[in-house]
Order: sequence, then C-alpha cells, then structure tokens
Amino acid sequence: MKMRRVVVTGLGAISALGHNVSSLLAGMQRGQSGIGPISGISTARLTVKIAAEVKEFVAEAHFERKQLMLLDRVAQFALIAAREAVAGVDFAAIAPERCGVVMGAAMGHAALDDAYRSLYGDNAARLPPLTVPRTMPSASASHIAMAFGLHGPCFATASACASSAHAIGLAAGMIRAGQIDLAICGGADASICVGYFKAWDALRVLSADTCRPFSRDRSGLVIGEGAGILLLEAEDHARARGAVILAEYLGFGMGSDAGDITAPSTEGATRTLRAALRDAGLGTSDIDYVNAHGTATRLNDKTEAHALRAVFGGHADGLAVSSSKSMHGHCLNAAGGIEAVVTVLALRNQFLPPTMGYQEPDPDCDLDCVPNAARDANIRAAISNSFAFGGLNAALAFGRAA
Repeated sequence: MKMRRVVVTGLGAISALGHNVSSLLAGMQRGQSGIGPISGISTARLTVKIAAEVKEFVAEAHFERKQLMLLDRVAQFALIAAREAVAGVDFAAIAPERCGVVMGAAMGHAALDDAYRSLYGDNAARLPPLTVPRTMPSASASHIAMAFGLHGPCFATASACASSAHAIGLAAGMIRAGQIDLAICGGADASICVGYFKAWDALRVLSADTCRPFSRDRSGLVIGEGAGILLLEAEDHARARGAVILAEYLGFGMGSDAGDITAPSTEGATRTLRAALRDAGLGTSDIDYVNAHGTATRLNDKTEAHALRAVFGGHADGLAVSSSKSMHGHCLNAAGGIEAVVTVLALRNQFLPPTMGYQEPDPDCDLDCVPNAARDANIRAAISNSFAFGGLNAALAFGRAA
C-alpha cells in the first residue's frame, strides 16, 4: 500500500513566552527568556525557586466555571492550544471517525497535589469526587476529542519527556497508513506544584539561576509548563479542503537505550536519529537545523552533542543546533510538542531559534548552538529531538512546505 504524505496545517501553543503561537514565535525571534522567580505557588519549601511559568493565566477567561470543575491546569493548557491549532477547521464537513487525538500522557499534578495535601495534611475524610478524572494521564486527549466531537483513535502516550514527540509520530503513522485523515497531537504539562517540584529537586538536576544549554558553565534544567499542539493531515485531505500547509511531516525515529533509568546513551540517541533520517528518506546533508533536547544538564548535552557528531559527521560543522528550552524551559511531557511547534515555526519563517544564556564554549559540545540571538537561515529540513528518562528516544523530521 502506498503511504500517504502528511502535512502540518495547524499549530497551537501556550508557554512561558505567551498564550499563543504568535507570542511563542515573537519570543523565539527576540531571544526572550520566560524563566524567572516562581510566583504561582509557595516557594517556602523549595530549594530551587525559578521556573518557566505561564504568566497572567486566568482560567475563567477561557472556560465556564462548571467546565473548570473537570479540568486540571494541564487539560486547560491542552484545550487552549488545541483550539488555536484547529481554528478555521469545519469539523462538520469531516467524518468524525476519520479524526484522531494523540497526546503525551500527563498527570493532573495540581489536582493531585491538592488532594494529597488535603488527605495527609488536613486529615480530610474524603477527597473531591472528580479527583480521578482530573488527574488521569489521558484526560487531555479525552477533553480534546469531546470538544470537537471526534470519534477516531484517542489515546495518550507515556514515555516521560518524549511523550508528546511519540504522540506526534504515532499520529502521523496512522495518517500515513490511511487509518485516519486528520489528527490533533502533541502534549501539555503543568507540573509546577510543590510536591512534584520537590521530587525534581531531589534528583539534583535543577538549575538555581537559569538554563544554559551547551554552555560549559551550564548548571541544570529549568522546569517549564504549557502545551504544544500540531494539526496533522493527509496532504490530499488538506488540499481538498483548501488548508494552508505550514510544513511537511517527513519522518520519525524512536528507540530504547535499554540501559540506565536516568543517564542518556550516545548510542541510543544515534540509533534514533538515524531511524528518523531513514524514515524521512533524507541524507545527513539535507538537514539544516536541529532543535535539540538540550536540557542543560552536564551529561545530557554532552551525550546529545556526541550523537549528533556520530550521525552527521563533517556536516555537523555547519549544522545549526539550538535548544529552545533556554527560553520556554523544560516542559516535560509537553516538551516534544512545544519543540515540534518551534521547529515548524523555524521552517515556516526561515530562522534559527537561539540558545539563550550561552556563555562559554564546551569542547564536549562543539556545535553551532546559535548562541544568544536568532538568525535568518535557509532551512530545507529540520529535526526535533526528545531523549527521555528511561532511555526513551524520539526524533521528528519536518520539511519546508512546498
């Protein structure tokens, strides 16, 4: 069976750089950092007191009060980004069973934190009756399907910080294979709450000042929150309804290190990148930009840089590799979704998002990391990397719209 071509026809985002895609784009082009002191929760018990928060967010401006009873903050972000991604789509004219939703799995951490504080801190006899539907990892996918009346495959992928990249790749695979014509896919995350933040702090991977990927003086990652959603369609379906094509989805690689639960593997990342290139039918010289996983931890950045060198060889000398986490933070289960949106924006607007905070070259990360300022560039094809805890790897390849 001939595989169908897949295109990107919609984008949605909410992040520390703003509440929509245009704000995300403007922040990337300016080199704006959304990292700063935490204001949304008490920091009295936190060792690290910075994050990349979604600021000035008023849930009541987007949802009715009755609806909010069902929605954790993570589902709110997912729905806001999904609405933006599908703006202008007439779902009444599309068979609902031909439309799917695939989202990175993300717990409703705010609701869970509140419930446990009530149970263990206040000795509550019972918890709010909607605690389970508010906290279940597939809630965002279900709410999106319900919002638009979509009856096709709807599920959530759980692979830590690669979850939403896997969601995009699996959604595209279903479109390619003819199972569905359209998919809303990506991820959301809202993990800036005291309990979960303390868990990350215990790993000793958080930076106390800012995120400096690939810089020799990097000091760790910065937790972010938000959502990144892509609307993917079969090319023939998109053209038949007159959709504007923003980029072409080209391919997907995934794999498991099968090694360490936290430490990344150069070999695993290398296999995943090569798998993405094979699936896309691209050579190394076809790639002009890589949106790196780039967490700004010592080991991750070094491992990723070595993997890129192993895959791209001499082409790595002229390959732009930047980490947008330096601006919107590490959005965990939403990371692959937000960074896929950034990658499509780079292709659509022909610019290289910068790596902010970069101060010192690191011999272990000898790449053009687009330090501290965006650049105009001719980008034909780009890759977005997601390398998660547990050795769960994903790489998405996109091309400039024809």
